[in-house]
Amino acid sequence: MSSGADAERGSGDGWTRRRFVGTLTGAAAVTTVAAPAAPRTVPPADPVRAPTTGTSPSPTGRSSTRPLFLGTYTSVEGGGKGIGLATYDSTTGQVTGTGAVITGVGDPSYLAPQSDGRTLFAVDEREDGGVTAVRLADNEVLGRRGTGGSSPCHVSVHPSGRWLLSANYGSGSVAVHPIDSSGALGEHTDVVTHSSPAPGPGQQGPHAHQFITSPDGGHVLAVDLGTDTVYTYRLDESEGTLTEVSQAHTRPGAGPRHLTFHPGGRFAYLANEVDNTVAVCAYDPATGRLTPGDPQSTGTGGGTSYPAQILVTSDGSYAYLANRGHNSLTRYAIEADGARLKLLDTVPVGGDFPRHLAFSPDGKLLFAANQRSSTVSVFHVDGSSGELRLAGEPFASPVAVCAVPL
Repeated sequence: MSSGADAERGSGDGWTRRRFVGTLTGAAAVTTVAAPAAPRTVPPADPVRAPTTGTSPSPTGRSSTRPLFLGTYTSVEGGGKGIGLATYDSTTGQVTGTGAVITGVGDPSYLAPQSDGRTLFAVDEREDGGVTAVRLADNEVLGRRGTGGSSPCHVSVHPSGRWLLSANYGSGSVAVHPIDSSGALGEHTDVVTHSSPAPGPGQQGPHAHQFITSPDGGHVLAVDLGTDTVYTYRLDESEGTLTEVSQAHTRPGAGPRHLTFHPGGRFAYLANEVDNTVAVCAYDPATGRLTPGDPQSTGTGGGTSYPAQILVTSDGSYAYLANRGHNSLTRYAIEADGARLKLLDTVPVGGDFPRHLAFSPDGKLLFAANQRSSTVSVFHVDGSSGELRLAGEPFASPVAVCAVPL
């Protein structure tokens, strides 16, 4: 592993590898924040019924203003105070701050909404890892539950809407929590630590980085950067327990970070953080087996650009990769019904260290959260060519590590 990646991991002082690389400057101090005070929202705001004052109506006569949720680290210098609230114009892509913050959530570095739009879930990326549920109708924090591991960095909602899946980076484990009818979380029903295979070159242990459900809904997959492995599990939807069914191994030292499926459900794309590659993976829905193909270029030249996240358009035509070291987005054409990636170009992201990518619900805008520059860049996505066009100046947001448009 490169020296930069070693520095990102930290050295026994409680910093996570993920957080260290994203500090604002090399000299920025990192402090631990005490347990958050009673949950509150400052000032009160309703992001689902976003304010429309001064906004232009869309051609249909409906307001084009939509809510945007912003994840950050609250325990770094210059970080946020909780989950930031903003709005964006779905036509122009312009982002406007509301001045509102959902407090009572520590280090909400990754956010995931429920498909019905009623609840937002956040990780608490700390040594004593947790996940928090927020009711979006009034921004009420519904409570926090421990993940049974350390430094959770990813959450996703199972398609049934009944289970929350989380990945604990620090402890290399994955957890399952029940979601009740109100959106609140129960205590975890299962926690599985990745004990084999052994950690890859330069790694000191497993580092679960992502936990998602396959498009067919039959399996859940955990990407582990530390063991160079993607684990496939079956989830018992009545008990919330996991049974491992297969493992997919990358080449040693690849450092897989993020997996995204093609909408056809037979292929997926794996971003490898450490060796600066992507790979097309075949997926068998019947068995849950994932088979990674040969590593491919990110188009960023020599050195390590720390690929972060890869997105695929809803029609399966294009894919976009965030390159943190190169500060760019790589555009790929997807060919052969998902079986091939063709590198087209790289586009400057307009910020420093793009950590997280997300499409607007209609797929016409792409949001990039730039951790080191504390900004969110917004791009127009050309539906025909897949080309990206920056939508004005990036929006300032403290230590922006996640941007979720609704």
